[in-house]
Amino acid sequence: MLVETSLFAIFLVGLLGGTHCVGMCGGIVSALSMQLPGKQTNVGFLLAYNIGRISTYTIVGAIAGAAGSSVLLLKGFLPVQQLLFVLANVMLVMLGLYLAGIWHAVVYIERVGGFVWKKLQPFMGKLLPVKSIPRAFVVGTIWGWLPCGLVYSVLVSALASGNALYGAMLMLAFGLGTLPNLLAMGFFAQYLKTWLQNKYTRLAAGLLVAGFGLWGLIRFAMS
Repeated sequence: MLVETSLFAIFLVGLLGGTHCVGMCGGIVSALSMQLPGKQTNVGFLLAYNIGRISTYTIVGAIAGAAGSSVLLLKGFLPVQQLLFVLANVMLVMLGLYLAGIWHAVVYIERVGGFVWKKLQPFMGKLLPVKSIPRAFVVGTIWGWLPCGLVYSVLVSALASGNALYGAMLMLAFGLGTLPNLLAMGFFAQYLKTWLQNKYTRLAAGLLVAGFGLWGLIRFAMS
C-alpha cells in the first residue's frame, strides 16, 4: 500500500505556494528587510531569518512524524496510515483550490494556530529591531510558528509518514521550497507581490498543487 508523500512533491508545493507566502509572510519580510543596512548585510540577515523559520518547520515535522508513529500502533485494528495519507492529499487539494482562489476552507484551518501565535508574537516584538545575525535566527524560529494553512497541510503528510526522520525531511523540503520566494521578497517585495498575486499566477499554481493531491489520491486508489 502506497502511503508516502515524495520529498520532491512537497518541495514543489512549497515553491508553488509562493502565491500564499506573499500574503501571509510578505508583510513580515518587508518590515524586517527595511530596517537592515546595506545590501551585503541584508543577505546574511535574510538567510538567518529563513534558516530559523525552516528549522522550526523541521523540528515540528519531526514531532509530527513521531506522533504519527504512535498513532500507527493502532494500524493492526484500524487503517490509520491509509486514512492519514488520504487526509494529507485531501488537504493538498483544498490548499490548491485556496491558492487558486476557488475555495477558502483552508482559512479556517489557519485559525487553529492563532492561539500559539498570539503567545509567541510578543517575544518577537521584544527582539526588534534586529541588530545581529543570531537574533535574526531567533526571530526566524518564532516566525516559523505563524499560522499558515500551507504549513499545516504539509504537517499532515509528516504525521502520515509515521516516522520522525521522514517527517522532519518533509518539512525541510517544504521549507527549502518556500525559500526562493521569501528571499526574493526581501529584495523585490513590491514587484514580486504584484506578480504572485496576479489571478492567473495564483490559478496556475493552485491547480498544480491541487494536482499533487489528486495524483496522490489516484495512486492510493490504484495501489
